[in-house]
Amino acid sequence: MTVVPDGSEAEVFRVQRLGLRGGRGVAVLPRSVAERYGISAGSIVGLGCRGSIHGGVAVVSEGLVEEGSIAVSEELWERLQGCERVKLYPLELPPSFRELHRRLQGEPLGEAGYKRLVADVVAGLYDDSQIAAFLVSQVYRPLAGDELAALIRAMVETGEVIKFPVTAHDVHSIGGVPGNSKVALIVVPTVAAAGLLIPKTSSRAITSPAGTADTMEVLARVAFKPEEILEIALKTHGVIVWGGALGLAPADDIFVRVERRLGIDPQSQMVASILAKKLAMSVTRLVVDIPFGRGAKVETEEQATELGSLFLSQAQRLGISMRIALTYGDEPIGYAVGPALEAREALETLIGKGVGAAPGLVEKACSLAGLVLGLGGAAEAEKGYEQACSILRSGKSYAKFREIIEAQEGDPDIKPEDIRLAGEQYTVTSPRDGVVTSISNSAAALAARAAGAPDDKGAGILFHVKTGYRVRRGDPLYTVYASTRGRLREALSIMEGMRGVLVEGMLVKTLP
Repeated sequence: MTVVPDGSEAEVFRVQRLGLRGGRGVAVLPRSVAERYGISAGSIVGLGCRGSIHGGVAVVSEGLVEEGSIAVSEELWERLQGCERVKLYPLELPPSFRELHRRLQGEPLGEAGYKRLVADVVAGLYDDSQIAAFLVSQVYRPLAGDELAALIRAMVETGEVIKFPVTAHDVHSIGGVPGNSKVALIVVPTVAAAGLLIPKTSSRAITSPAGTADTMEVLARVAFKPEEILEIALKTHGVIVWGGALGLAPADDIFVRVERRLGIDPQSQMVASILAKKLAMSVTRLVVDIPFGRGAKVETEEQATELGSLFLSQAQRLGISMRIALTYGDEPIGYAVGPALEAREALETLIGKGVGAAPGLVEKACSLAGLVLGLGGAAEAEKGYEQACSILRSGKSYAKFREIIEAQEGDPDIKPEDIRLAGEQYTVTSPRDGVVTSISNSAAALAARAAGAPDDKGAGILFHVKTGYRVRRGDPLYTVYASTRGRLREALSIMEGMRGVLVEGMLVKTLP
């Protein structure tokens, strides 16, 4: 929290609860008050309560709010924690703006500087343009070393921390490859079935068609309070929940919201985001999956190795035992892209014990689960993969997943065919005999989002082929699912224009 300076003179107002959410804190002021204080609509104002100040976007009203009162949105009401009266502080700039300015000039900030900056972000004292400036600065001047560790610690300290009585493990993918969100739905129950605690917090999609939380939400509730997470995790050994509802590293949720609007995901901020959330869940043993390939977030093995080294250097500073997995990411993982389609594919894989599933999906899930088992001492390092595959084939992973779904208030008896998909669909077929020579990650991600994913969970793309498949003219290549015909047309246009699935004939040319 940002502390109100001693001796501040400010008028006291009653707090009126609006009962509305706007995505961030909003404070509605009577016009007379706004004019008296020189506050314009859209600026940030501070509301002082119990020695701390909480920011909100000013909205100026005629008649909506009584004189002597300030109406607040639910976000700001929750931060005020029951304060019935507040002091009003016009804020031209956040108290820590000097730290932001130094960062924009390329100067390093220490522990104290990041604590002040992050505390003001969490308190709502920065507007989106200022937060965007901080994030974009990392695109051109990435954080590294002690400075990145200082940011991570500040993000953890400004939120809740859930502590478990036993060692907590986790696996996290940096994403960037369509279809990747379903992998955790196989890994988590496999690790939990081996007796290790794996309380997985996941994000919603930033630039992809589905985050793990979006996909799990098709099957069960993902928003819980910290005490509920503790109870569920100790009962089932595994959870798959949305980190944004827990108050863990709350600055991260603010950063992610702005990143989503900008369509960026700076590497240093991505590392900070992942590790801050894991530390807030008391995770001390972590496997980080870095997929690389054409159209992925990381395109080359060299870049993936460099990013892995950044993770490892931070893990060493922060007391985390970590393994890095560099994984194949030249094409979408499995066949499905989009929350409902991926939830269905994960269930099919678990129920079928991996039989008939995309080989790459099973390979990746068993590899990641095996690394966690090795880190946790549940398997010898070189035998983790075989043990994970054995757990999956035995049906223990599916049985554990049913427990997790039920504990998270979902239907454990749900079948793949019960999952609702978007009503509009169209299947594209092969224009020729030949071989599938590429499936574009970029096209799949853009087209699935154009179809409506992740907001429309039933939207997405179901591929019927993988790279290397031989096809005949007229064979199905992929089906696009969308909620409206307009979205369907847009998604199909993207796939066609970007050559989402490329089929090349066997005859290249004849001579002479």
